[in-house]
Amino acid sequence: MKKNLVIEIISTAFIFLFVYAAASKLMDVDKFAAQIGQSPLLTDINYLVAWSIPAAEVMISALLCFQKTRLTGLYLSLNLMILFTVYIIAILSFGEHIPCSCGGVLERLGWTEHLIFNISFVVLAALGIWMEKKQQNEQHAQYIHKIP
Repeated sequence: MKKNLVIEIISTAFIFLFVYAAASKLMDVDKFAAQIGQSPLLTDINYLVAWSIPAAEVMISALLCFQKTRLTGLYLSLNLMILFTVYIIAILSFGEHIPCSCGGVLERLGWTEHLIFNISFVVLAALGIWMEKKQQNEQHAQYIHKIP
């Protein structure tokens, strides 16, 4: 029961994070695309990224809402957060002063704080995956023992 609650809390945290971030980006998609365009890594694909990231965030949030798709949603959350984290590391390592294109409250974080924030969510996603897989294995084992 406690494991399920922790998994629910982790999933809910990602849902809030991704829906909030997607909404912030989509409310001013031109500004988001312009900020992405300032990155030397994404200049040529800024509008594709400006629409793809919020779409992915909403899709992942939907997957996290349902028990049957939650593990997939957690894996995708982990991958997206790793991707964001690698991007931040690249910006910190090679970039000049490039504004954060996250939107909303997250936009106010500096790059180092944002890196810490992202790493925390990478850890949360990994913990959620581990707990969800463990719970699914336990449920499967209980089901197998019930078969005559």
